[in-house]
Amino acid sequence: MQVELLLLALAPVFLACVAWEMVYWRRRGRADVYSWPDTLCNAGLALLHQGADKLAWLLVIPLYQLLYQHRLFTPPGGWGGTLLLFLAQDFLYYWFHRASHRVRWLWAAHSVHHSSTRLNLSTAFRQSVLYPLAGMWAFWLPLAWLGFAPQQVVAVVLLNLAFQFFVHTQALPKLGWLEYLFNTPSIHRSHHAQNPRYIDHNYAGVLVIWDRLFGSYVAETADEPCRYGTVKPVHSVNPLWVNVVEWRDMLRETLAARSWRARLTLLFGAPEAAERAADRQAASRAT
Repeated sequence: MQVELLLLALAPVFLACVAWEMVYWRRRGRADVYSWPDTLCNAGLALLHQGADKLAWLLVIPLYQLLYQHRLFTPPGGWGGTLLLFLAQDFLYYWFHRASHRVRWLWAAHSVHHSSTRLNLSTAFRQSVLYPLAGMWAFWLPLAWLGFAPQQVVAVVLLNLAFQFFVHTQALPKLGWLEYLFNTPSIHRSHHAQNPRYIDHNYAGVLVIWDRLFGSYVAETADEPCRYGTVKPVHSVNPLWVNVVEWRDMLRETLAARSWRARLTLLFGAPEAAERAADRQAASRAT
């Protein structure tokens, strides 16, 4: 697929940007923005994710093709159809990303990306090997049913993710009028922050208009610097452990639950609701 070759060609660009950013912060006395254990963990997570992602696409493409055969419409060709596909995929990405913060089953995978206490360009590589199990691929199925060819859908998904590499940086300030239209480093910094002011906001992929439209936008402010990482810390730089720790906690708590309602909350409730249910469960056992 041509877009996969494009992303392969971009890999040296991504690595060069990471190297530049490391030098940039070291020259400014901020070597703490990067650490080798954290960066190597990010690289390991990226390699594992790429393998799982390729396998997942091989398994689910036949389902996309089946829906495409029963498509509802035939989108226009040329740039018009490409623009429609871009807008539709970016819209669905917003809801995938929002659900990944509000549904624990999805958060178990997505939390990997937020688990570092650092934010730099290498953080973009920090992806979960278990996204296919969480069901990320299911969010793009409507695109095939609407009439977009599966190969085009995969291409736009990958290009959307490639764009997001460049917003994982603290080196760039706010970008003026672009902040009203596009996801920017400032917007994404606040998304990665665990401060109460910022947490669970700014789900944009490429366009921030969805956040502004659906009330999930918050601006980064100079008077409240971002604190990165997850509310429940992950004290490991082992890529395998980082991938599974939240799944382990979720499944262990679910198996110990005493009612189906509690089990469903622990699996599919908001992460904070699941945490409260787990705390109640532990207190009940203690008494």
